[in-house]
Amino acid sequence: MDWIMERDRVQVLDEQWNVLAEVTFPVVEPGIVEINHTFVDESLRGQGLAGQLMRRAVTSIAASGYCARPTCSYAVSWFEKHPEHAGLLA
Repeated sequence: MDWIMERDRVQVLDEQWNVLAEVTFPVVEPGIVEINHTFVDESLRGQGLAGQLMRRAVTSIAASGYCARPTCSYAVSWFEKHPEHAGLLA
C-alpha cells in the first residue's frame, strides 16, 4: 500500500493504483476546506485506517493554514472524539 498526499486529499493505493482508502478536503471558501468524503475498502475496515487518514488530513490542513468544515459523517464523528483538534474547525 502506498500513501499519497495531495493538496486536497489523502489516499491509500494498492500496487495497481486502485484507491483502497481516501479522505477528501477541497477548498470551499477562502481559508476553509470541507472534509466531505472518507472511504475505506471493505477489506481494510476495522483496522484504524480511517483514523490514520483523518490524522494525516488534519496535519496537512493545519500546515496549510486552513480551517476545516467536516460534513461527512465520519469526519464529524472523528472531531467529536478528538477535541484536541477543535481549534482547526471553521
